[in-house]
Amino acid sequence: MPNETNLNRRHLMIGAGVLAATYAATPSLAADDTSETPLDLTGTSILITGTSSGFGRLGAEHYARLGAKVFATMRNLPRPEATELKELANAEGLDITVIEIDVTQDRQVKSGVKKALKAAGGKLDVLINNAGMALSGPIEAQDMQATQLIFDTNVFGPQRMMRAVLPAMRAAGGGQIFNVTSQLGRVIIPGFGQYSPTKFALEAMSEQLAYEVQPHGIEVTIIQPGGYPTKIWENQAKPTAALKSRLSDDMLAAYPQFTAGMGKVGSGGGESDPMDIPRAIARTIAMPKGSRPLRVALHPVARPQEMINKVSAQTQIAVLGKSPYGPSIKAVLD
Repeated sequence: MPNETNLNRRHLMIGAGVLAATYAATPSLAADDTSETPLDLTGTSILITGTSSGFGRLGAEHYARLGAKVFATMRNLPRPEATELKELANAEGLDITVIEIDVTQDRQVKSGVKKALKAAGGKLDVLINNAGMALSGPIEAQDMQATQLIFDTNVFGPQRMMRAVLPAMRAAGGGQIFNVTSQLGRVIIPGFGQYSPTKFALEAMSEQLAYEVQPHGIEVTIIQPGGYPTKIWENQAKPTAALKSRLSDDMLAAYPQFTAGMGKVGSGGGESDPMDIPRAIARTIAMPKGSRPLRVALHPVARPQEMINKVSAQTQIAVLGKSPYGPSIKAVLD
């Protein structure tokens, strides 16, 4: 049996992927889908959070190259990543506007969305809630400072953004919201702090919103990446180290298998291609209105959440399908 201290997210996700392959069919939007035809997103306005790196940065470039008008948001401007993205847009003639938004700041969310709406003629077609963070360590070690920080980013941030864009989407009679959660928004690995709790919360909030806005012609899609090599592994080190410095020796000793590596810069995701996520989002945007899926699980190997997604949908329809909520629930899930 493997030593628990040597387990990491990549090993667990690969193992889970083998299990998933046994029970679940590959979805039409799986990462290994190479049957796509060239997409044209011309005329589509897209606002993305967290575009300084990772899925957000790759997505900003990808959607713009497909013709979209992209509003790439990030915090702490000016910063080198913003300058680099602007220079790339100028060099390639891409329609990318960089706007400062820290999703934990009410004022920045409101002002940033207002700027994007004005530049887009009062209507945003797509919101991609991509900004997020991670912290490691056992749940007992997650003090309220760390807990509030990660929930403010991963849960309250998307809520701020959705509340900012929804009035215009409702007025326009349509729109699309993507919330990037995680495989760990359905499957739990010990020692990942409040990451799974925040992603579980975002999963639930997204699904509830999908039912509620369906009559307004607005669609919600939850993107569930498995392990991918992005900067989340590097970026979690600093806030986790800060958390560790606040913990008592007794707390550290109580969970040695989970606290020993706290604050260290790690790596993960293997050799999977982070472009899987922007490509899947672009394909979903290009789908006919009313046909877009509620959830898209993405990873070339590990997609164990597909089993949970299937059972969850069946349960929702079984419990509420014949209730007054049934038409909206079936429209989202069928």
